Amino acid sequence: MTTQTRKSIFNRPEKAYVQPYLGGAILGIVLFLAFLLTGNGLGSSGATSRIDAALVDAIAPAHVDNTPYLLKMAGGDKNPLDDWIVPVFFGALFGGFTSGAFNGRLKITTTKGPNISNRTRWLMAFLGGVIFLYGARMARGCTSGQALSGGATLAAGSWVIMFAIFGGAYAVAYFVRKLWL
Repeated sequence: MTTQTRKSIFNRPEKAYVQPYLGGAILGIVLFLAFLLTGNGLGSSGATSRIDAALVDAIAPAHVDNTPYLLKMAGGDKNPLDDWIVPVFFGALFGGFTSGAFNGRLKITTTKGPNISNRTRWLMAFLGGVIFLYGARMARGCTSGQALSGGATLAAGSWVIMFAIFGGAYAVAYFVRKLWL
């Protein structure tokens, strides 16, 4: 099927993507407005940590009280979901879902090369996501927080992290390229 004839879950034809430079300019405006209106940039790994802290606090509150990392976000009277990053996170999920629905891209599919099974692709994507999220928390921010927000403020650590991410991706690409060809 061509791009024009594929249908999404809501039976809409797939539309073309936004021109990348226009998308980048819009993202820059959104980032500027985030700094202007909230005093914070954009990011999402902090929200996943807070959601995790809320789940742990609901299931095993004693564990939260004995774990310094979780205690910063939860424990006692603290509500881990009471932070600006949580609505940003859910807003990004809802916005992506809505955009996919309106533009005919909301469909269940597995993007992969011919030399990898769906199961292996999902397993590798999950494993990569877990490792990346762990690294994001170690680096004190995810790629959107580091690259967009930190890069926009010219934070040296953010630039170092982004060069390390791209360098790591290029280094690993050699070993997994056969799966995509």
